[in-house]
Amino acid sequence: MTDDDKVDGRINGPQFEPKEADKLVLRLVYMLIIWAMIQIAQTVLGAMTIIQYIILLLNKGEANEQLADFGTSLGIWIAKAARYQTAASNVKPWPWSELD
Repeated sequence: MTDDDKVDGRINGPQFEPKEADKLVLRLVYMLIIWAMIQIAQTVLGAMTIIQYIILLLNKGEANEQLADFGTSLGIWIAKAARYQTAASNVKPWPWSELD
């Protein structure tokens, strides 16, 4: 199984939809909380980008694997959050569901 297959499984794998959708007012509250979390995630991503580039410069082009893996996980979380925000899914991202 390639890394691309693993990532694809984490994004498109089985998502356990809740039996009932949230009431619209409650969904708005979740959407606002998740929006704030996405803003934080984007800030973290920006900082990680700068740090990884510095590591690339210092290590002659060798990336930090742990930072790269965390970036993959962060990207998957952002994708799941975006699916909830746009009502493509009723599955809320972590911390309301498994991180994967």
